[in-house]
Amino acid sequence: QVQLVESGGGLVQPGGSLRLSCAASGSFATINRMGWYRQAPGKQRELVAVATSGGSTNYADSVKGRFTISRDNAKSTVYLQMNSLKPEDTAVYYCNAYILTDVSSYKWDDYWGQGTQVTVYS
Repeated sequence: QVQLVESGGGLVQPGGSLRLSCAASGSFATINRMGWYRQAPGKQRELVAVATSGGSTNYADSVKGRFTISRDNAKSTVYLQMNSLKPEDTAVYYCNAYILTDVSSYKWDDYWGQGTQVTVYS
């Protein structure tokens, strides 16, 4: 059973910073991409940032230059450093990972964390 456990959300004023962490645990062979999505009230879930095991990254235009995604592959952990936060960044942030769980059958699955609330208030 694979689990993604997130931490680091909270309340912050505009211009502030937060760092989210997400660690994968359980039985698996390897992780391809790991990333962060967010969902604000009344809106669809959207991609924030993603990082592949090879080091490639991709960001939503709305967070470029403010957010930085990084990975520690040895710890199966992905981080999201969020700087210059704005009220429109307020959302539940979800960790996502594409994981190889069975080498013999080459079975890959998408996994999601439980979500962590980020609130940017004035």
